[in-house]
Amino acid sequence: MGDALYLRPAGLVHGRDGRELAAAGLAGAAEGLPVAFTMLEVTHRCASTGERSRRWLGWRRAVERAESDAALKAALDRLTAPRAPLCGFDFSRPLVMGIVNVTPDSFSDGGRHDDPQRAIAHGRALAAAGADILDIGGESTRPGAAVVPVEEELRRVIPVIEALAAEGHVVSVDTRKAVVMERAVRAGARIVNDVSGLTFDAEAARAVAALKVPVVLMHMRGTPTDMMARAAYEDVVTEVYDELAARIDAALKAGVAEERLIIDPGLGFAKTTDDNMAILRRLTMFHGFGRPLLVGASRKRFIGEVTQVADPAGRVAGSLAVAQAAVAAGAQIVRVHDVAETARMARMVRALHA
Repeated sequence: MGDALYLRPAGLVHGRDGRELAAAGLAGAAEGLPVAFTMLEVTHRCASTGERSRRWLGWRRAVERAESDAALKAALDRLTAPRAPLCGFDFSRPLVMGIVNVTPDSFSDGGRHDDPQRAIAHGRALAAAGADILDIGGESTRPGAAVVPVEEELRRVIPVIEALAAEGHVVSVDTRKAVVMERAVRAGARIVNDVSGLTFDAEAARAVAALKVPVVLMHMRGTPTDMMARAAYEDVVTEVYDELAARIDAALKAGVAEERLIIDPGLGFAKTTDDNMAILRRLTMFHGFGRPLLVGASRKRFIGEVTQVADPAGRVAGSLAVAQAAVAAGAQIVRVHDVAETARMARMVRALHA
C-alpha cells in the first residue's frame, strides 16, 4: 500500500451562504453535496513508516497547492465530483430510509413485523410518515446473529417487496446474498443494501453489476458472529476509509458502475462506542469518495451507552441527535426506525439552512 492522502472538509457552511461562498471561490462544494466547506484537514499517511501527519488548508490555498500536487488535485476532484441522482432523487434534501425488519430477532423491533402483512402495513405507515426509501430486510445482522437460509430469507422479504414496490414506493433490499438480491430486484427493489460491502457472497458483486441498480457498500469486519472481536484500530476513521476504498475498487472491477455506489461507514459494525463517536466527529472525510453518504445509527447500542438508555425503543432522542449531526455534515441518506420524527427534524434543518 502506497502513501495515502485523506481530506476532511471543515468550516461547513449551509444554504445560501454556502452557495454564495462557493460561487465566489471561497469554499468548496459539489452538486448533490448539501454543504460547502471553507477548510480542509489534510491527513497524510506514509507508506514506509505508517506515520500520519495532519495539516489545515483553507479552500483557496488547497486549490493553489493542487496546481503542483497531483495527489491533492485528485483528492479534491473526487471530493467535489457531482453526486448523480439515484432512483429519481437528486439529493437536494436529505433522504430518510425507513427500516422494515421482517425478522423475529432484530435488536430493536424483532418479531414486530415478521409476518409479511404486518411488514407491508409497517412499510406503508413509514412511507406516510415521510420515508423516501423503504429498506426491507429478512436477516438480522445484530452482534452474534446467525445466518438465515436463503429460502427463508426469500420467504420473508419477497411478498413485502412485491407489495410495496407495486404501490410505487422506492424499496431497497437489505441482504448479503446474491440470490436474494436478484429475486428482490425482480420483485421491484430498486436498491441493494449490503452490510458486508459485497464480501459475504462471492457472487454478490457480479449480481449487482448485472442488475444495474444502486448498491450501498457498508463497512464491516468479519460477520455478525465475530465482528465485535475485530473492533481494533489505530486510527478508526482512516482505516475504515481504506477498507471501504478496497471494497469500492473490488466492486468497480466486478463491473459495478461507480455512479451507482452509495457509501456507509457502518456504525456499530465491528466498532466500539468510542470508534462510532470518532467516525461521527470526522464524518465529512467520507465525502472524499465523491459518492452519496448513508448513515445508519438508529437506536444502536452506542447511543444507548452514551445516553444511558438500555431499551432500544427509548433511544429516539439520541438517534435524532445523531441523524441531525449526520444531516448537518452533509450525509445524503439517514437510515432510521423513527421515520416521522426524523423526517420532521430533516425538514426543520433544511428550513434553517435555506
